[in-house]
Amino acid sequence: MKLRELPSVDELARDERLAGEPPPLVVAAAREVLARAREDIAAGDEPGDLAERTLAELAAARAPALRRALNATGVIVHTNLGRAPLPDAALARALEVGRGYSNLEYDLAAGGRGSRQDHVAAILRRLTGAEAALVVNNNAAAVMLALAALAEGREVLVSRGELIEIGDGFRIPDVLARSGARLREVGTTNRTRAADYERAIGPETAVLLRVHQSNFRVVGFTEQPTVQQLAAVARRHELPLVDDLGSGVLVHLEGEPSAKESLAAGADLVCFSGDKLLGGPQAGIVVGRADIVERLRRHPLQRALRADKLTLAALEGTLGLYLDPERALREVPVLRMLNEPAESVRARAERLVAAVGGEVEETVARVGGGALPLAELPSVACAVEESLAEPLRTGEPPVVGVLRDGRLLLDCRTLTDHEAEEVAAAVAAARG
Repeated sequence: MKLRELPSVDELARDERLAGEPPPLVVAAAREVLARAREDIAAGDEPGDLAERTLAELAAARAPALRRALNATGVIVHTNLGRAPLPDAALARALEVGRGYSNLEYDLAAGGRGSRQDHVAAILRRLTGAEAALVVNNNAAAVMLALAALAEGREVLVSRGELIEIGDGFRIPDVLARSGARLREVGTTNRTRAADYERAIGPETAVLLRVHQSNFRVVGFTEQPTVQQLAAVARRHELPLVDDLGSGVLVHLEGEPSAKESLAAGADLVCFSGDKLLGGPQAGIVVGRADIVERLRRHPLQRALRADKLTLAALEGTLGLYLDPERALREVPVLRMLNEPAESVRARAERLVAAVGGEVEETVARVGGGALPLAELPSVACAVEESLAEPLRTGEPPVVGVLRDGRLLLDCRTLTDHEAEEVAAAVAAARG
């Protein structure tokens, strides 16, 4: 085909196979198809059936970009795959609240305006022992709001060993700078003492900030002050101690501090995520002293950073499970995967191997999401041919595994029994 033989946009849009499609969408799709057809001809290729290509373009335009995927990587809190899968209780609350109107900012008892923060504040106080609580859209926002409200134009003391970088290149110094506060480093990369904070405090000091080393560990010749030690320094100088836990947990996990423990140790304000080890929706949770939380609530940034109704509903549903810790361990997917016995994972992998004809392979799963970086969870994968990686990844639903030593590993710690069955069907389809 030559360029002059291409139909016009109107001619292509009038093809009978496109009848019944919305005209504006058809015209836009036809333009895209013809533009690519010109490129094909210029490259010496045939453009093919233009009407069929237009139908494919329409289908692609209607297809959702954000899709459910099956995580067979063995990384439980996988940032690129949406972090924590939500518990059924969270999904039910989000559906109930999202399908109609709600009392998001309406006080039903008083018959007037209320605060969206009230819906989860009471349960957060109960679970953490805090005087007050506030929720924003993620933990970086929580930290930025805390520093903006408490230290704008003044100094924040942080250990050099805690100036961490979180996902996608975001760094604690950058978050701090955007808050309007000034960073003052204390101690060294591997050794910082409470006395370093004590010596650095001056007239411009507004906050002592502790940042949990959630996504890395420094080993060897190291020292970091405890929360109790920093709290004692903060109290002597009448300064607030803000503890950024990063991930944050509400049940006991070895090596991961909880907000309740931090507050009990003397922190005035604790910030943590809702969508990592807590296992809920993306959110930044702030708990602590009532007077300090109130300063954050009244800061202008709070409105820009606040969580929406679906986040609050899903968070409330997740937090409700933690009132019974044993129930949380059963029903919060992240906790269930973390604690599932290796024998159960092996049994799932063996069933998948039997279904697809792969091989059982011992492997190691990870927590992910910048939490417990040294933790290794024994796991078992189904190993299949490497050539399946792309068709599985681009199929429906997409299946994402790990390429290793010329094979594709489908780790069964991050799959449910039902999802393993879906993976088996996807492998069969990919092999044709």
